[in-house]
Amino acid sequence: MNSSNTQGLPVSTDQPMANPLLYARAISRALAVVGDRSSLLLTYWVFLGRFRFTELVKCTGLSKSLVSNRLKRLIGQGVIERRDVGGANEFHLTEMGKDLYDVALAIIYWDKRWHFTEGCVTHHLKHAGCGKEFSPVPSCASCLQAFDARACDWHYGPGEPDSSLASDMPSRRSRIAASALNVEHPIMDRTLEILGDRWTALTIAAAFYRVRSFGGFQQALGIASNILSDRLSRLTELGIFTRNGAGRAEYRLTEEGLSLFPVIVTLMRWGDRWFCEAPALVLSHRACQNPLVSTMLCDQCGSSLGFGDFYY
Repeated sequence: MNSSNTQGLPVSTDQPMANPLLYARAISRALAVVGDRSSLLLTYWVFLGRFRFTELVKCTGLSKSLVSNRLKRLIGQGVIERRDVGGANEFHLTEMGKDLYDVALAIIYWDKRWHFTEGCVTHHLKHAGCGKEFSPVPSCASCLQAFDARACDWHYGPGEPDSSLASDMPSRRSRIAASALNVEHPIMDRTLEILGDRWTALTIAAAFYRVRSFGGFQQALGIASNILSDRLSRLTELGIFTRNGAGRAEYRLTEEGLSLFPVIVTLMRWGDRWFCEAPALVLSHRACQNPLVSTMLCDQCGSSLGFGDFYY
């Protein structure tokens, strides 16, 4: 399908999108960066102000060689930069890395809604602007109203589809040692299950494009049947999907799964900004009929949340 012939056209609301992976390039390219468990864990701790190599080794529980390897990768990808601070090397987020802030807030929104944990640090962040403990609210920048998956429509954008997205994805889910999952940060255990594996995250994204059957996922993602079976089983076990029927079963997003929509939206926006000349897919917000540009608002004071605008 040529983008010049489809730009602005709505995507069917009751049928799966044809070849969704071709149009999901922004998400796929974003996941090439954050869809690795060790890289995601390191980025999380840098977000929370752990800048020294020794701190990152201690906080993540990863080996020194793995931390070194992933930091080099993140530097090469443009997410992290090395700085000399007082004669010591520190690792800080670049502007590209800071732009992942809305993705992080979308994850907190989902995790706090469905898995609130009294002792979880990120469930008790305070907004520097109003001084109150807050929850981020995914909102439309045009009308400042909250949005969810049911309030938005997909449209084909001006960007060209890309057929080279799945060529370098590993087939096995990586594991993080239990020692790396600090009891004060259980959010990372759940986040790593969802975003720490590119196939898992792309399977969720495909469900938002209304793919529902096993064959539909396999055709849409170009994924081997054994890998897909593993991911669908795991997502069903986690309560993200529900499996309906026998034989030709359908996999549909549960309410918890639907709540991941802001994560997909913010990943898409980040991928579009940093990896794509023009978006292949765009969203519109039904309430105001404007293109959806997501923003995160403080539920206490209603103001926009900017990078680092929190403390704990």
